[in-house]
Amino acid sequence: MMKNDRYNQQILQVLQADGRIANTELAEQVGLSASACLRRVQEMERQGVITGYRAVVNQTSLGRGFVAYVSVGLGEHSTASQRAFEKAVSQSEQVRECHNITGAFEYLLRVETSDIQAYKQFHADILGAIAQVRTITTHVVMGSSKDERA
Repeated sequence: MMKNDRYNQQILQVLQADGRIANTELAEQVGLSASACLRRVQEMERQGVITGYRAVVNQTSLGRGFVAYVSVGLGEHSTASQRAFEKAVSQSEQVRECHNITGAFEYLLRVETSDIQAYKQFHADILGAIAQVRTITTHVVMGSSKDERA
C-alpha cells in the first residue's frame, strides 16, 4: 500500500498537471531531493498508483469537435447482455469512454464525432444497431468550464 503523505499527494498533483515535467523540477516543486522524488515516483508506478502517461490531444483539431454524453439502457439485465454491449461499443472509434453506471440507465458513453451529422449517423448505424440497446438519451456538450481528464 502506498504511503499517502503530503509529498506523494503533491507529486501526483504536479504529474497530473504536467506528466512531462523533469524529475529535477518536480523535486524542486514538492520540496524533495531529486533522488528521493524519483524513488517515490518509481514506487507509485510499481504499485500501480501511477498507471501511465499520455498526451492530451485537441480533438477539434482532429475533426472531433462534437461531444455528447449518451445514456444507454439495455433491454435485458444479464451479464451476457452487458458483455455483448461492451464488446460492440469497444469497437467504435467514436466512443471515447464507456462507464457501467447505476440508476435509470446501465451505461454512460462519451462520444466524439466531427459534427451533429456524424453523430446522427453514429446514433443510427452503430449505437442503434446494437441488439442489446433499449433506450438512448443524448446530452450534447455545449462547453466545458472544467475538464480534469487533461
